[in-house]
Amino acid sequence: MRLLFAGLIVGATLFAQISPTVGLIEIYGLRKVPEARVRKALGIPEGGKLPTNKAQVEDRIAEVPGIVAASLMATCCAEGKAILYVGVEEKGARHFEVRTPPEQELDLPDLITNSYRKFIATVAEVAHKEGPSEDLTQGHSLLSDPDARDIQLRFVALADKYTSELRKVLHESGDDEQRAIAAYVIGYASDRAGVVNDLEFALKDPDDTVRSNAIRALAALGVYAALNPDAGVRISPTWFIEMLNSIYWTDRNNAAVALVNMTESRDASVLEQLRERALPSLIEMAKWKHLAHALPAYILLGRVAGMPEKEIQDTWSNDRRDQTIAAITKKLK
Repeated sequence: MRLLFAGLIVGATLFAQISPTVGLIEIYGLRKVPEARVRKALGIPEGGKLPTNKAQVEDRIAEVPGIVAASLMATCCAEGKAILYVGVEEKGARHFEVRTPPEQELDLPDLITNSYRKFIATVAEVAHKEGPSEDLTQGHSLLSDPDARDIQLRFVALADKYTSELRKVLHESGDDEQRAIAAYVIGYASDRAGVVNDLEFALKDPDDTVRSNAIRALAALGVYAALNPDAGVRISPTWFIEMLNSIYWTDRNNAAVALVNMTESRDASVLEQLRERALPSLIEMAKWKHLAHALPAYILLGRVAGMPEKEIQDTWSNDRRDQTIAAITKKLK
């Protein structure tokens, strides 16, 4: 669950606030285009600095023959240095389609907006402390830090009182931040089954923060559904699986974490869907150098291959990841 928590404060923040040294560069989405061409267009080596204008670099990579789109995301950390994820979409590759941005001028009540902003600021402080954990068993996130948890508990009453406003903003507001707030807070509604459709709708939002908040909310509801099978909460894994093919790192990372929870029962149809729709993405993600980011995909890959949980854990902890991935790749392809 800590991976979900960490995802709340990484990403564009690094680009916006500081320009740290790049410790690792991971390029994903490549099937035919040589990696060397992408690295040349990127123009940043390990040990270099993050770009001050990431959109400019993304455009430059998208001009490489055979590539139609690119996305840069900086996350923390590899020995105190930034990890730069470079997502590319090749021509003809699987495409995760997002919705056209809505345009209405709709805002949430100030009480919700201010509470959420305070929560984000609190989480940013908590992230620098060692060992924060996250409990999802109630169907929503509750962090171990008392200050952050106190705000989250208030979201329950706010979500119940303003459900209709949250729903309308999530579907229709042209303000990215307002939709992101709505996606996070509506997940605290007591009518857990009633907000699933709204959150699944948000998985196709054009803004990656909205999608990330929706993934996190649905992941928590998925944990609750597994613990309370009679509660009537039903969550489809389909869009999470499709997100594994996204050029956006946050989509891939958060979807993989959510799917680890959703595949604990090893539903054969879900695992087959993973194999059919996202096997190449799982393989490349499981190879990522930063272990915390690679682990969810590695677990999913092992389950798709039919490995027992203990074997997945043992091969990971005994540093047999590369050999295992190679064997799985040969078996499944």
